[in-house]
Amino acid sequence: MPIATPAQYAAMLDAAQQGGYAFPAINVTSIATINAALKGFADKGSDGIIQFSTGAGEFASGLNIKDAVFGVIVLAEAAHRLAAKYDILIGLHTDHCQPGKVDGFLRPLIAATTERRAAGNGNLFNSHMFDGSELNIKENMAISKDLLQLCADNEIILEVEAGVVGGEEDGVDHSDMPADKLYTSPEDMVYVHEQLNGIGRYMFAATFGNVHGHYKPGAVKLRPEILKEGQTAVIKQFGQAAEFDLVFHGGSGTPSAQLQETLDYGVVKMNIDTDTQYAFTRPIVDFMLKHYDEVMMIDGEIGSKKAYDPRAYIKLGENGVAKRMGRACDDLKSSGKSIFGKV
Repeated sequence: MPIATPAQYAAMLDAAQQGGYAFPAINVTSIATINAALKGFADKGSDGIIQFSTGAGEFASGLNIKDAVFGVIVLAEAAHRLAAKYDILIGLHTDHCQPGKVDGFLRPLIAATTERRAAGNGNLFNSHMFDGSELNIKENMAISKDLLQLCADNEIILEVEAGVVGGEEDGVDHSDMPADKLYTSPEDMVYVHEQLNGIGRYMFAATFGNVHGHYKPGAVKLRPEILKEGQTAVIKQFGQAAEFDLVFHGGSGTPSAQLQETLDYGVVKMNIDTDTQYAFTRPIVDFMLKHYDEVMMIDGEIGSKKAYDPRAYIKLGENGVAKRMGRACDDLKSSGKSIFGKV
């Protein structure tokens, strides 16, 4: 089954850390975007991560329902079925869950995996993210420890965040965040290790000026060296085994040199959302502009069913996302490195 088992998912992260590459982690919202992600990964021979946000869950559940948990479970179950046709490994992950959403979103999703395991089936999800960055570091880690234990009991990896990712994503707006909050200190990175070490495996989204969204060159002040400083501090105090599996949020539009630098410092997962949204929408807009008289019934005409059939243009968006994901695999050096069939 190409949705990775817990052991395979751990092996994926180990391979990325040891091999100096990272997995693109794409936010999806629909069957079309799941298929686009799978095509993009498969075309490049790369394993990868597909992830779902609360907003994606609400969207997928339908306009009358708007149930984030239900919608995310539907998407995850669809991904399990669709990925089974591919010879790559895929990890399923949920994106930012703030403290106020833990009981209504994260815990029910962990419970869904618990129920599957009790029935003798595999995990529904491989990892979840708790975003406690709005809290002070002690409050953040107190909740993280509790969630990490719950995840560890179910062979789920928890992603945590200290420091704040700027910009806006899925209704959470950090556009006005003070600049110093966008950079995780070495002291905080040491504290994260001290609090979470020994409970279970986790990934760490340490921030280094990264933001969600797309900005013109020079608008975002990335400082990847912060990751190096934090890793060095932790390894110096606790040894090489303490090296973090780091996550890069807000990766859309990052120059290749800075991408490479983050890989050198231990990034094994990079979230990509803004770029893939644009990659989906751009070819659809092109189609609509070129076929306007066919998709619209103008001046008493009947248009063209072949043009306004949603499949005609959604497949263009799907292919656009697949191509952008392929580029991400190349940029993050995961192309051709699938461990499918090896673990």
